[in-house]
Amino acid sequence: MSTAESTRLMTAEEFYDFCHRPENRDRHFELERGEVVEVSRPGALHCFVCGNFARILGNYTYQRRKGYMCSNDMGIIWGRDPDTVKGPDVVVFDETMTVDRLSVKYPDQPPRLVVEVRSPNDRTGKLLRRLESFLRRGTAVAWLVDPEERSVTVYRLDQFPQTFDEDEELIGGDELPDFRWRVAEFFAMPGA
Repeated sequence: MSTAESTRLMTAEEFYDFCHRPENRDRHFELERGEVVEVSRPGALHCFVCGNFARILGNYTYQRRKGYMCSNDMGIIWGRDPDTVKGPDVVVFDETMTVDRLSVKYPDQPPRLVVEVRSPNDRTGKLLRRLESFLRRGTAVAWLVDPEERSVTVYRLDQFPQTFDEDEELIGGDELPDFRWRVAEFFAMPGA
């Protein structure tokens, strides 16, 4: 639902300030072509699976000593005039970065990988349009994670998607060199 913040379109910078007002502290928003859209808060299964992806991908970048992972729906500027800010569940950037150089606000460079975890209220068509918009704006690969099916579908621009079930191994390809992980482990509890 759109908020009635104002009739004029917001910039990404104004949106950042809006999201960090005390009255918005416990709410989640995205900016779609200059208009504020409130998004639902995810449940435990969604957050658990996101955490597993963040841990595994964070360890991958750390061990590789290249790139970095961000999670928690970090806002990324996906378009200007009017501005769009969306927060994928987990992202991986490929460039080398120091903590001192990380932006406090929203970055505008596309990540190498976007991971979106399906929530029970997500509509397939909307999710696919969202992934396509990330790919068209420079993301190399997008993973759509389905916790109920325990699968990961890999999307690349102008290619057929590939689905990996829990008994298969997800391979990072050219976008994530040397990445190999059994899909079931993304959904496993510690000690399982």
